[in-house]
Amino acid sequence: MTPSHFFEPPYPVVRLSPKAEARAIRHGFPWVYAGELVMDRRTSNLLPGALAVLEDAERRPMGVVTVNPQSKIVARMLDADPGAVIDEGWIASRLSRALAHREALFDQPFYRLVHAEADGLPGVIVDRMGDLAVVQPNAAWSEAMIGPLVEALMRVTGVSRVVKNGSGRARGLEGLPEEIVMARGAAPEGPVPVPMNGAIYLADVLGGQKTGLFYDQRPNHAFGARLARGGRMLDVFSHVGGFGLAGLAHGAEHATCVDASAAALALARGGAEAMGMGERLSTRQGDAFDAMEQLAAEGARFDVVVCDPPAFAPSKNALDAGLRAYERVAKLAAPLVREGGYLGLCSCSHAADLSKFRAASARGIGRAGRRGQIVWTGYAGPDHPTLPHLAESGYLKTLFFRL
Repeated sequence: MTPSHFFEPPYPVVRLSPKAEARAIRHGFPWVYAGELVMDRRTSNLLPGALAVLEDAERRPMGVVTVNPQSKIVARMLDADPGAVIDEGWIASRLSRALAHREALFDQPFYRLVHAEADGLPGVIVDRMGDLAVVQPNAAWSEAMIGPLVEALMRVTGVSRVVKNGSGRARGLEGLPEEIVMARGAAPEGPVPVPMNGAIYLADVLGGQKTGLFYDQRPNHAFGARLARGGRMLDVFSHVGGFGLAGLAHGAEHATCVDASAAALALARGGAEAMGMGERLSTRQGDAFDAMEQLAAEGARFDVVVCDPPAFAPSKNALDAGLRAYERVAKLAAPLVREGGYLGLCSCSHAADLSKFRAASARGIGRAGRRGQIVWTGYAGPDHPTLPHLAESGYLKTLFFRL
């Protein structure tokens, strides 16, 4: 249990080492890596998530940070004002600013409300689904302050139910345990319906991947759906039917969803049935690579094929293997596209930048004996803002080729 005085000022002082790039932090870079902070006994003994005033090597205050001596990201900038008090009111002000942007974008309350550092709440993800919000406290400070964070969220947005999704790789890197619970309100009786791009998606907020739904692909779903009008669409690594259901909503004759998760495919089917289009959706459960090989052997061809795999290159160490996997996806998917049809390829790996991902995709298409022109380069939607100083916040890339 975090002591009640844990976040009360005055905050202790931590100091950058002389070799740290203080200028980058002053200009907006939000992280201090292990090795860039003077780790004296007092700093080393700070509890994960503790607040401190960061000074540069010349002892000039730079702002308030949260410190986790157990993490490779040893400090995260919270506020450039060294006198800032980080409490429920401070969190509410950040949430209000984030909410104003989303309300300018969307007519209905279904969106990513907080995109971590880019919204000034480091390590915090909040997806909103009507009167329910899913919070991912992926940094130690937000885990320690989950109570004030949830209270501020309910007060600012008016949501009545909040899920705390404490799972995923990011929490492991912070030394945090896994836990998915209702933080406030009653658990939903079943999947939560989410309208997006004219389709209805079903989100399993307590047992699905991440927050139960991926809002980031919204503009790319819309583009792929436009191409699929009147045609046949194949949605590989479909999860709950992101591209396939959008295609059906925009007039696709038929959509086939492929995923390893039977539960995700059941949600995709439920979404299609909720739209009154269940008879126009087919599902294949199993390994996506195997499924594409089987479809090719069957002579299947589609007007639009989209592959949206998990992050094959979640870190720099996995980059080479990840790029080979993206190339293989493209090689297996390209033969399934009819002449003049479209192939959509996606990467959510921040370690694979756009140029590397584009090259791997083009190699795979070429190895399949096909040629194509790029007709769309898409990113995450505007409810997933990117911090210009932090490449990791701009992780999603989507390419559509006409073959």
